[in-house]
Amino acid sequence: MKNIIRIAILGGGPSGLFMFKRLVESGNTAITVTIFERKNKLGSGMPYSAEGANDEHITNVSGNEIPPLVTPLDQWVKKVSKDTLDKYHMDAANFNEFKVLPRLLFGQYLTAQFDLLQKQAREAGIAYKVQYNSTITDIIDQPEKGIVVVEVDGLERFDFDHVVICTGHNWPHKHEGKIPNYFDSPYPPSKIALQLNHAVAIKGSSLTAVDAIRTLSRYNGIFDKDANGQLIYKLSAKSLSFKMVLHTRNGMLPAVRFHLDNSHLVNDRLLTKEEIKAHIKSNGGFLSLDYIFEKDFKLPIKSKEPAFYEKIKDMRMEEFVATMIDLRERVDPFQLLKGEYTEAEKSIQREKSIYWKEMLGVLSFALNYPAKHLSAEDMQRLQTTLTPLISIVIAYIPQSSSQELLALHRAGVLELIPVGDDSTVEPREKGGAIYRYADPSGIEQAVYFQTYVDCVGQPHLPFEEFPFKSLINDHTISPAKLKFKNPQEGIKTMNEGKPVIKDDNDDYYLQVAGITINDYFQVVDAYGAFNDRIYMMAVPYIGGYNPDYSGLDFSEEASGIIIERLLP
Repeated sequence: MKNIIRIAILGGGPSGLFMFKRLVESGNTAITVTIFERKNKLGSGMPYSAEGANDEHITNVSGNEIPPLVTPLDQWVKKVSKDTLDKYHMDAANFNEFKVLPRLLFGQYLTAQFDLLQKQAREAGIAYKVQYNSTITDIIDQPEKGIVVVEVDGLERFDFDHVVICTGHNWPHKHEGKIPNYFDSPYPPSKIALQLNHAVAIKGSSLTAVDAIRTLSRYNGIFDKDANGQLIYKLSAKSLSFKMVLHTRNGMLPAVRFHLDNSHLVNDRLLTKEEIKAHIKSNGGFLSLDYIFEKDFKLPIKSKEPAFYEKIKDMRMEEFVATMIDLRERVDPFQLLKGEYTEAEKSIQREKSIYWKEMLGVLSFALNYPAKHLSAEDMQRLQTTLTPLISIVIAYIPQSSSQELLALHRAGVLELIPVGDDSTVEPREKGGAIYRYADPSGIEQAVYFQTYVDCVGQPHLPFEEFPFKSLINDHTISPAKLKFKNPQEGIKTMNEGKPVIKDDNDDYYLQVAGITINDYFQVVDAYGAFNDRIYMMAVPYIGGYNPDYSGLDFSEEASGIIIERLLP
């Protein structure tokens, strides 16, 4: 009898889907796969189920931008029942791979793809099992036996040779549930489906904030069109004092979807893995942020947009970011949104990319995987300089969301206030919160809101909040950290009160969010030894080493890297 490798996928959302797809595509019949899913349905995860979306929420990716699955999205839509399409005001005849669609419907697509992959597994003779309504409560590594024990619902335990953690998003509750009308996130959106007659404070202006805006606006008024066909918004009679106030550190709104030359954020001019490894070896074991910025951002632009390259060729990263941010700061955010909407429309009609924006997305995606090799100095530069620009530009909010934001602003129902890094939110026992910030004139403001929604997006969760406590207690995993290239910078950063530690070799390390993983997404212990039994794809817990979670692209890429080690 052949030795059977027992593999567990913990979580049946999009990450679990792509991991299962890799295992099925391997054709390896010497494996058994068990998928544990907390809910009663596979595929949709949090973003594409009722936990993360209502009927009004739409994807920010189109069919041509998602990694290939069993059935192309546009083909699948044509087979969806008319009743379902009518519910979402869709016509299959007018749908194509370049269009976005409702998130809940996209969740149905992912579920259907999981079903088809199971069919392929059966046909290929790959044994698998799905355990629904199963919450993972602990993971225990037993190296002496060469197994990993998975605990479900605090009761049952199962033994596996390999475990891939795909448990998805997590928004911890800090004040929600204790403070009335205080929400640590807008998810599930059903909880903020509220009719209100007062101003709502929203922290952030990301895609998460757009989700909250789409829900709140529909429960307090209606969208319509005027005589010229322009979208307008009217408050309901019971919500005449309702408005939404966005509070952002940068005072900016996300950019609008445009035509991408390469819809999967790859580019044949990027550095190869071998070139990156050679660079790290020649650079004292560190990946240089300036090197990546030059090679994976500026140089591809040189051949594609030489005029733009001439403007930026001598700029260092900080100078480039300052220039781009300055251009945005000079214009009212809603005027800028209007201008970018027009620019994006032209880009789509002409099928011509806004190339520097596309390359910023490519850079973010390309940098995600080797980011763990940055020095602590460069990671801090990335977080304070480049990441804020990336988070605005590559949000890619759909055209319909842009139109709604503009309509709400014209109606006086949506405004944006820049609040700076030192702003604070103070929960109030009676409900809501006080927002404290300095206005552009430097005058301190303290504004009370009866309702507050935190919309900064998925937080990078600290090591201490890792949910599977046996892995912490047994030292199977370790806190993520990055070495300072210059010890003096480490001392300086430590004196600034940041989380810096010094080891026995007098080297200084910056502690970052989440756990340590290696290049193959294997967890790493405190001694630097990787674990070939446990792989980590749950993005909230690897944010220190993987700063950009590019959704389905991340799931596709990470699963491809894991399968190289899991089934060599």
